[in-house]
Amino acid sequence: MKGIYALLLFMVRRSKVKIGSLDFVNFRKGFYLYVGSAQNSLDTRIKRHFYQNKKLRWHIDYLLKHAKIKEVWIKENAAKVEECTTARCFEANFLFVKNFGSSDCTCSSHLFYSKSERRFKKFLEKLHFTRFHYRNVL
Repeated sequence: MKGIYALLLFMVRRSKVKIGSLDFVNFRKGFYLYVGSAQNSLDTRIKRHFYQNKKLRWHIDYLLKHAKIKEVWIKENAAKVEECTTARCFEANFLFVKNFGSSDCTCSSHLFYSKSERRFKKFLEKLHFTRFHYRNVL
């Protein structure tokens, strides 16, 4: 299975986190949404995000040491280009962490912030994402 995915995250408290090449980034308490893609094995990519002891490779790997994954949403069979299209939709409607997860594209970010978990979910549904029951692959 291939496609794009969105990780709905929660930060319990304000934190200053070292995010690879971005150096230290200040994160507010609240909800974050990360948009990514997997064009080979979506299940495997999602599963990797839950591993505790992994090589820190992507910006999201650094953040996941401090944030909790609440839900995973997917859009199966979506082309890689849809990852950036989706990110730009979120960018126009939410606050974002500049340059997060976008070092290989021209997007401003692939990580977005909201105080409202519900607002993220409504937006994901509007973009035709479905909730992924990842516990089945762990």
